Amino acid sequence: MEWNGKPYHSLDFHMKQTFGKKVYKLALDGGMTCPNRDGTLGTKGCIFCSEGGSGDFAAPFGPSVALQIEDAKKRLSQKLKNQDVSYMAYFQSYTNTYAPLSYLEQLFTAALAPEEIVGLSVATRPDCLPPETVRFLQDLNCRKPVWVELGLQTIHPSTARFIRRGYELDCFYNALKRLQNAGLEVIVHVILGLPGETREMMLETVTTLGNLGINGIKLQLLHVLKGTDLGVLYTNNPFPVLSLEEYLDLVIDCISLLPPEVVIHRISGDGPKDLLIAPLWSGNKRLVLGSMAKRFTERGAFQGCAL
Repeated sequence: MEWNGKPYHSLDFHMKQTFGKKVYKLALDGGMTCPNRDGTLGTKGCIFCSEGGSGDFAAPFGPSVALQIEDAKKRLSQKLKNQDVSYMAYFQSYTNTYAPLSYLEQLFTAALAPEEIVGLSVATRPDCLPPETVRFLQDLNCRKPVWVELGLQTIHPSTARFIRRGYELDCFYNALKRLQNAGLEVIVHVILGLPGETREMMLETVTTLGNLGINGIKLQLLHVLKGTDLGVLYTNNPFPVLSLEEYLDLVIDCISLLPPEVVIHRISGDGPKDLLIAPLWSGNKRLVLGSMAKRFTERGAFQGCAL
């Protein structure tokens, strides 16, 4: 089976099935920080995280979310060329439930107000989801679809400590269960190529997630960026990073381990080219996606099939 021409359950297919048309995510900045940055858990963020808090491509934080949305739409306008599309408000930068409930109510309600905004996607941490916030997201989900994106990266405690994730695996399990019980769609972020992780460890992370009933996954290649502690570490003492060939096969193997209903939201990710230290091949998005399509064909790999 193919999902919009891709041999896996693609996000584009999922959007069209859910909303009945092409939908683009508008990357927004909610003006929040992170417990790994404000001194609660640390001040430097996760070891791989840039100053943009994983939202380097988000529309800049401004006086109103309505203006941010319009700015983000303008950025897409040349690409769209008057297509009939809708949008999902995607709060990407930093930790987007790390604020008082009153602030979140105002922010997310305003983001969902425009008719062309058909849903909300909130990137956050499992340790920043108090019960009242989950209840609010559950209520919003009755108006328009709400997705919650959790930054897990790995199930392995040693790696989690190295990257300064700041919470234990049980915290993730608890948050996932509460979100699922609230009827919210959950997408989990995984980083492939973290220092010290073997191929088997990465596949174990994906296998575990596939058994937890998640709705979607983002497979993110590790980007070593300037201005991060990981960048300093790599510059002073370079560690192995994945080659393009290694990454292609790894992604296909990851997808083959997941149930076919799991939506693949990302298979590589982008690092800002002016910040990218390694791997340099990842800066050529056309090369990565073209090579991935070719490798799927070569291996006859389709999601849910043994490879």
